[in-house]
Formats: sequence, C-alpha cells, structure tokens
Amino acid sequence: MPWSDRRQYALDWCWFLVCAIASSVWCVSASSQLSATFDEPVYLTQGLEGWRTGSHSGLIRLGTMPLPVDVDTLPVFLWERWRAAPFDVAADFEQILPVARLGTLVFWWGLLFYGWRAARLLAGPWGGRLAVVWLASEPNLLAHASLATTDIAISACLLAFCYYFASGREGAWRKRVALPGFWCGVALLAKASALVFVPLCMLVIELDRLARNGTLRSLLSHPADDPSGFAGRAAALFHRLRIGSLEFRREALQTMAIGFVVMMVYCGSDWRPEPSFVAWAHKLPAGAPHDAMVWISEHLRIFSNGAEGIVRQIKHNMKGHHGAYLLGETHARSVWYYFPLALAIKLSLPLLLAPPALLIARRRQALNWACLAAFALLAFSVSYKVQIGIRLVLPLIVMLIVGAAAALAEGATQASGDWRRRLVAGGAALAAAWTVVVAASVWPHGLCYTNELWGDPSQGYLYLSDSNYDWGQGLKELKRWQRTQGLEHLDVWYFGADPTVNSEPLRNLPLHQLPLGRPQDVPAFVQGNYVAVGATLLYGTTTLHPQHQKAVEYFRGRRPVARTTTFLIFDVDRPSVAVRSPRPVQRQAARLRSGS
Repeated sequence: MPWSDRRQYALDWCWFLVCAIASSVWCVSASSQLSATFDEPVYLTQGLEGWRTGSHSGLIRLGTMPLPVDVDTLPVFLWERWRAAPFDVAADFEQILPVARLGTLVFWWGLLFYGWRAARLLAGPWGGRLAVVWLASEPNLLAHASLATTDIAISACLLAFCYYFASGREGAWRKRVALPGFWCGVALLAKASALVFVPLCMLVIELDRLARNGTLRSLLSHPADDPSGFAGRAAALFHRLRIGSLEFRREALQTMAIGFVVMMVYCGSDWRPEPSFVAWAHKLPAGAPHDAMVWISEHLRIFSNGAEGIVRQIKHNMKGHHGAYLLGETHARSVWYYFPLALAIKLSLPLLLAPPALLIARRRQALNWACLAAFALLAFSVSYKVQIGIRLVLPLIVMLIVGAAAALAEGATQASGDWRRRLVAGGAALAAAWTVVVAASVWPHGLCYTNELWGDPSQGYLYLSDSNYDWGQGLKELKRWQRTQGLEHLDVWYFGADPTVNSEPLRNLPLHQLPLGRPQDVPAFVQGNYVAVGATLLYGTTTLHPQHQKAVEYFRGRRPVARTTTFLIFDVDRPSVAVRSPRPVQRQAARLRSGS
C-alpha cells in the first residue's frame, strides 16, 4: 500500500475512534443520570433468566427477539457467576442496570463502523468521515445508545446488512447472497421489524444498482412493437421488469431463507407444545377434526421458537398500540402522518433540512441507495399501527444520515468551481458542527430533544409523549429535586417500570388504578402536599382509559408548582387554577385537522 494511502487509512481510523470514544462518553455519562425506561426492567429479568436456563421463551412470548437482550445481560450474568449468587433484579436493579446498558455500546460501535464504511463506499473517504461524526452526534441516536433496549441494535444490524448487500452485488455467490443472508438473520435476531426493513432495503439497493449501470433504463424503454394504449404498455412494462428481475428475486429469497435459518438456530426451542394451541384444539366441536387437532397440538413440540416471536410481533403491529398522541391531541387509533410529523419535530435541524436542500441543489448525488432507503422506510411508516415513538424508525434516521453525508461529500467533490466546492464543504461542516453542539447542549436528556423549529425542548411533551419524551427515565432527577426541597416523602404518579419507584423517599401512587369516583377525590389518596406526575400520564395515549381520565382532569385543571425534565409537580393543597394548552400546540393541531 502506498504511503499516502496508508496515511489516509490511519487518518480515517483515528477519526472513527475519536467519534466513537467521544459519543460513548456521552452515552455512559448520560446513562448514569437516568433511571430505567419502560422496557428495560423486563429485558433484564428475561435476559438473565435466558442465560440461566438456556431458553429464550420468556422474550419470544413477548414478541422480543433475543440478540440485543442477550448482549446487554451477558456481562451481568458473568458477574453473577463470578459472585456465585444470583441477582434479584428488583432489589439489585440500580446496581446491574448501568452494566447492562454498556452492552448497547457493542451495537453503537457497529453502527458507527458500518455507517462509516457505507458512506465511504458511496462517496469516498470524506463521505465516511462526515457520516461517522454525524451519526455520533445525532441526539436521537445518542439517547437510545445510552439504554439497554433494542432500537440501536436493529439500526446497526440493518445497516451492516445493507453495506454487505450493496458492496457484494457484483461479487461471487458468497458475497452476493451468503454474507448478506447471515446479516439478515442477525437483523431478525435484533428486532422482528427486520422482516419488513430487509426486503425494502434490498429492493431499493437493487433498483439503485440497475439505474446506475443503465440496466433499468433499458428495461423501461418502449420498443416500437409495444402494444398501443396505456393498459397494453403497462402490461408490457410489467412483463419486462418481471423477467429482468428474475435473478434478483431468486437471490433475495435465498438471502431471506438463510437469514430465517440463522434466526431459528440462534433462538432454539424448548421442544414443548404451545398451551394456547392446545386450549384452542380442545374447544373445537366433538368429532374427527377435534380429535386430529388435539393430537397435533399435543404432539407438535416445537415451541417456543423464533418464528413465534415474529408472529406475535406481526399481530401486535396489526392490532396497534393504544392509539397515538400528537400535537397535544390524543387519537384513539393510529394516524397515517404520525411518523412524518414526529420526525419533523425530533430530527436535528441540519438533518431535517439536508434532504430538500440536496434534492434542489445536487439531485443526482442525493439519490444514492441510502437516501432512497430512508425515503422508502418513511413511505412505509404511514402504514404503521404502533405509534409510540420515533425509536421504531431509527433505521430510517441512520440511512438518512449515511445518504446525506455521502451526497454532501460527493457534491463537494464534483461541484464545478472552487466557490461551489467551498460552499458545499462549508455547509457539510456547519451541519456536523451544529449537531455536535446540539448533542452537547441536550445531555443527558436526549430522549426529550425537539429541534429549534418547535421551541424549547422542555415543552416537547406537549407535542409528543412516551419514548419521545417521558419513557420513565426521570426518577433519579426527581429524587435529586426531592432532596434539594428537603421533603421526606414524595408521592409519584409514574409512567414506567423502574422498581425503585416503590422505595423511599418515593411513594408510588397509581391513580389510574384507584377507585376515583370524581376528579376531586385525588387529594384523599395523597399522603403529603406534593404529587409528581409523569408527563406521559398527563399528555399521552394513556389518557384514553376512562379510569385514567378523572385524575388527568384534576391535574390539568391545576398549575404545577415545580417540575423536572419529565415530571410536573403539583401541590394538592393549593386552589385549582384553570390551565389551557399553549396556543402554538392548539394552532398546529387545528391546522393539521383542517388539512392546511
């Protein structure tokens, strides 16, 4: 390797390591400031149980794929074996959660590495450098990289799949199919949504390849002997595309099949019958079909397995999840514009403005496979029934960053004239610097971040809730507030599953489960003067439940006397004061409903 290439290669690695280490410091230090999010306690419980028993059934029955949880809980399990005494997750939670969260850094470093490699593949060294610094400073990614959850894992594994699929399309079978097939399986093990993400990305990457080598244009050309009329030409076009894509379809199926096998082998099985299947068979009317199904259900001992987890997640996605909360309004059902609007609120401003700017100024560079994959995932997101946070579309954000970084780097290289090159390069540097400053300013509350177009991030709960703002992570900050106020006890109406909410000085007050006959009954259940209420409990889809609405009506009619990032604190001894939602939220919700 020439000396200049070795020096550039060393520079790239130094750049990568600086970004990876700096972002990891952000994540670890932020993690120490946050209590558990809603999903983490059950992940730790089931992950440790899986290592102890060798069974993934506890996670699979929840529809959770096991790889991220296994990685997160492995250090805790090894620690448990070293100390020769099992951990009690509830009692030892504060001790083991920081260790489990370190496991997510494995996927975080993988995401940064493959983001670097993918952008370098698309646009050379500066594409990779810009991508890694942008990925490492995006607040939404940093927020989830600080937690022991699954969303960074699927983003990293899907990006690795796309990198190998795109780079291997012209190679031998093992590069075209086998290696991407393995990473397809890893992505499925990270999250069941890979079942949709992987085929979408495969199709986009293949169309991009065909467009760049001229094959797609030849397929779409219209020979003179094409049938006349729109219907005839459309049929002929479909026939050419079907014939031309035969090899791709065959290899895509092989890739998915390899991935499915990898997933099934890793998940394993308990080799037991499925109780719900047995119960259903016994309820059938008496007769030959009843007897046959009972025998099959009792002897089909293949459960639990990885396919069961995917089926459970598909059912969950089809059914939906408690509606949606958006712009101060709670919807009983999912709304098609949830993810496009949530991304407009949550994405950092440079990332939000980069796609339209690139499409206007450098259209050819903007249409790389990473940007196209992000657009495809965005288009598909309008069909999602589960709308509990942009964490469900983090792979979209990752693809957008990689694609935008590559487009900016390529645009700077190919721009005609020095001033244009400097303009594009300066824009890229400004975008990266802006995102770094935002990441530093929002620490450690990356989950609560909203961009500058929507005002102060402290008011973000008025626009979005759940994992977009209050995911249960604010108990540590609340305890610090309680200590500074000199309060011996503090009642907490809490959205989350952190077991420390049940320990002094906090007192868990589940008002949504108490027999409230009317809103004015709330003070009777409060032991002191103050109640800390999670933002998601006042502004979120949980308000759809009738038993919840009375408590919400009580607190929304009062003005909080103090607050932390995710809790509003009320004094129940003070007279009530009518409080309305801020006007900006009302105006935007009304504008959205009117379709303007």
